[in-house]
Parts: sequence; C-alpha cells; structure tokens
Amino acid sequence: MSTKSMLNIVKMKKMKEEGIPLSMVTAYDYPTAKLSEEANVDIILVGDSLGNVVLGYNSTIPVTLEDMVYHTRSVARGAENTFIVADMPFMTYHGSIDETLRGVRRLMQEGNAQAVKLEGGLEICSAVEVIVKSGVPVLGHIGLTPQSVNQIGGYRIQGKDAKDAQRLMDEAKALEAAGAFGIVLELVTEQVAEAISKELTIPTIGIGAGRYCDGQVLVFHDIFQYASPYMNKRFVKTYGDIGSLIREGLGKYVKEVKERSFPSTEHVFLADDHVLDSLYGNGTTKGG
Repeated sequence: MSTKSMLNIVKMKKMKEEGIPLSMVTAYDYPTAKLSEEANVDIILVGDSLGNVVLGYNSTIPVTLEDMVYHTRSVARGAENTFIVADMPFMTYHGSIDETLRGVRRLMQEGNAQAVKLEGGLEICSAVEVIVKSGVPVLGHIGLTPQSVNQIGGYRIQGKDAKDAQRLMDEAKALEAAGAFGIVLELVTEQVAEAISKELTIPTIGIGAGRYCDGQVLVFHDIFQYASPYMNKRFVKTYGDIGSLIREGLGKYVKEVKERSFPSTEHVFLADDHVLDSLYGNGTTKGG
C-alpha cells in the first residue's frame, strides 16, 4: 500500500499561496490510476474525456453518469491515497437541483471521489453553490468546455480578444464566489490565464493555458501517446511513446504465434509419465 499522503482543498490553496504547482493527470482505470499514484501525482481527474479516449465516441456528450461512476470507482481502487475529482457528465447538472445532487451523491458514494468537476461559468454558479453547501468540493472548468462544443463552434482557443477575456475573468470570479475550490482553464490564451490566476485566491489548473497557472493537467493517454492513431496536440508534451511499443510488441506476438515459435519450451508445463498413462495407457500418446 502506498504511504503517500492525500491532498485536500485546504492544502491545495496553501500550495497556491506558497507558489507550489499542482500536478493533475486525467486517468480512467485501475492501472493508470495506480501508476499515477506511484509517480506522486497530486490529483487524478476522472474526466468525461473517457468518451473520446476510452469509449471511442467523437465527443464527451454520449458519456453517461453510469460510465462516470464505473470509471471513477476503478480509479479509486487504484489510487487510494490520491485526491480524485470526477466529472459530472453532460446535462446532469442543468436541470433540477435534486437531480444534480443525486448525480453528485452517486459519484461520491458509489464512485468514491473526493470532489466533482462542472463545466461552465455564470449559468452553473447556483448549482456549484448548492453542491458546496451540501459538503462536496467542486472544481470549476472554463475556457474550452467540451460538453458545449456544438454551441461554441468546435475546439477553439478562448480569450483571444478583450470581450472574451473579460467574460472568462467574470466567470472565474463567479465560480470562486460560489465556493469552487479551484478552476480548470482549458485552451485559454496564456496572458488571460495568468491574469485570472493572479486575481483568484483559489488554484487554477491549466491545460493548453500556458505557463502561469497554479497547476497543470494532461490526459494520461496523451502523455504517453497511448492511442492509435495518435493525434498530436500543441499543448501536450510526450514523455514516452508506449503506443508504438504496444503496436511493435503485438506485431511480434502475432508473428511468433503464426510461426509457432511461441510458446516455446520455457513457457509450457510438462506432466509426469504416469499422467499420460492414465490418459492413453502405457505411456503412449494418442496416435502413437
């Protein structure tokens, strides 16, 4: 069992005050969570991006609450000492507050998350406030919000003009006032992300938002090019190309099976002669 000490939202705010960056990785299952914890990642996000990365959808919109509970529970088993945030999926926090809290309850009780993440700005602040008052930490998410990709016209950089920059600043302040313990800034221009980070007392965690956020988050599969085909992203740095290693290894496996060179002697188990006697009689094999 890991001896790592789990972070909490009080410690995260103190890290911001002390200028210590937060590391976050988006992971979706037991082995990636286990590896992330062993690497001392501060926070694991179980993102609804699992729709694109793991489930093969072309957006996050088809991801259900059942999907999120299932994957969050798997991650929690692999990272028992890491702070885990689970995404509230598409349209699970825009209806009645009772429906919203039912979803939150499931992610916390069944998924074993420590917090939930909601995408959006001013329009979700009332929901954030109620969730926080119920005792659940909330991570905000502004900038590019993938659940709204059809409305915002694709995966576009946010904060490129003064009006959009002010909108992002207003949303960030509103989320902080509603009680969010931190905010993810996705695909936001570096200058705007820096301004927001300086203005808030809660941590900002950037993905494609430049060098001056209070932390950074990347998807596990992006860090290691664990996909086929892998699509390069400007804001991602590759730390290991396991996708190529997997393809190469699987290719060798298939080749050796076809050639009958696998399994070889060191991979098989041999029976004693009396076992063969019981099967075929007198130690002779079938057809011998």
